[in-house]
Amino acid sequence: MTGQMTENSNTKSGPVYLIGAGPGDPALITLKGLQCIGKADVVVYDRLVSPRLLQYAKEEAELIYVGKKPDRHTLKQDEINALLVEKAEAGLQVARLKGGDPFVFGRGGEEAAFLAERGIGFEIVPGITSAVAVPAYAGIPVTHRGLASGFTVITGHEDPEKEGSDLDWAALAGRAGTNVILMGMGNLGLITGRLMEEGLAPSTPVALIRQGTRAGQKTLTGTLEDIALKAEEDDFGPPAVIVTGRVVELRRTLRWIEQKPLFGKSIVVSRARAQASEFAEKLEELGAETLQFPAIKIEPPEDYGPLDKALENMGQYRWVIFTSENGVKHFFHRLRELNLDIRQLKGAAICAIGPKTGEALAEKGLRVDYMPAEYRAEAVVEQLKGEVKAGDRVLLPRADLARPVLAEALQDLGALVDNISCYRTVRGSGDAGLLKELLEAGEVDMITFTSSSTVENLIGMLGPGAEKLLDGVTLAAIGPITAGKARGKGLKVAVEAEEYTIGGLVKTIINYYRREKQPADQ
Repeated sequence: MTGQMTENSNTKSGPVYLIGAGPGDPALITLKGLQCIGKADVVVYDRLVSPRLLQYAKEEAELIYVGKKPDRHTLKQDEINALLVEKAEAGLQVARLKGGDPFVFGRGGEEAAFLAERGIGFEIVPGITSAVAVPAYAGIPVTHRGLASGFTVITGHEDPEKEGSDLDWAALAGRAGTNVILMGMGNLGLITGRLMEEGLAPSTPVALIRQGTRAGQKTLTGTLEDIALKAEEDDFGPPAVIVTGRVVELRRTLRWIEQKPLFGKSIVVSRARAQASEFAEKLEELGAETLQFPAIKIEPPEDYGPLDKALENMGQYRWVIFTSENGVKHFFHRLRELNLDIRQLKGAAICAIGPKTGEALAEKGLRVDYMPAEYRAEAVVEQLKGEVKAGDRVLLPRADLARPVLAEALQDLGALVDNISCYRTVRGSGDAGLLKELLEAGEVDMITFTSSSTVENLIGMLGPGAEKLLDGVTLAAIGPITAGKARGKGLKVAVEAEEYTIGGLVKTIINYYRREKQPADQ
């Protein structure tokens, strides 16, 4: 809904988008929220906002952290209010990212009122509140027929023993429904004690859900009588949502996300941004939380001359060997730019290394004649022995940094090989500062490498001390070449896919964590 921006034609500037970022899982933000982030010049964000959402901002956008912790405020609320006005009056579009929903204990109303008083245009973009989503991710519905016909959401930040409390504790204790208490871990003992004093049974089920919807999600259950002691013994701290009521018992059968094989794992995807989404989605479907850190970027070659010459003389080739999806994409992109006809390749045999490469060629209407079972240059040559004849002219449209093994081995068979760069692999745009912070805080479980370039660039982007930062993290490689590159850099690779594809890497990651969960004597 829109605030002063449409109702008051005298607004000075804006808009400021007050966006609910959801409870933590970046996939739970609304489409409207993502659109507003993408067009903002400035993104002002809180502590509980997923770092992945910042990747949807424009590259040139200014990112300002204003997060609050129980013991420290980066900026006080009045300073945040002033910051929003300052940026808006400078003619900038501002995305104000707040955890959950901005109007559910998010002080969004205060910020909106402050903007309205100063004639700054604003829009409210509602978000999924943690009061509902976090219990749902723990397998607890806040309402359920026969158990709870309603629920109450309250703040636990208020001292329940203070004089003149705004909360009706007798009413909270007297209702048969569910109580959801936000920001209450610091007062847990006081809250449970007050509810029992007002008549709520000490045996009432209680759940504490920390970092709900995130990789670090953990749930602790008990009763009003014992949950505070359990939390103390378990060192169970904020941020957490407290749920009281019979619906907590449903968790025994409805705890869905914890059954996923990668639940609780935080995994870094280092592929190029354009290709990372599919890989990240596969991991997230299996319960992981991913951080996309594009260590590489795919760009056109610096000199199109050699490729253009090859394309203009396609009829001379007996073989065209495509080694990647990127090779297919850039080969056909340049073909269209030159207005050339693929039918000139009618006499050539087409070889694709890997199923994804084959699929990319099929989408272009090309039938693949050879697809080796193993996706390494050495294995490809072994399988093409007897097929590639001496004197055959072979075109290899590849990356600029591709290993020379394939071209050299084909030349050893007597082939005339044009090993031509049709795209470049350069350093990507991953946020090295953010990744360092997460590594130092122990919030990364695994980093995946899908090529030698991702290894080289990620280490370079982390800078001095990268090996030490990565020492306690599980490293996963798509195949032996990539794993060898990592080990050559002094890294320990624990996971190496036997099938050198994204699907193969995902399967190997699942198996790795399944073995990790098994008792030592199995």
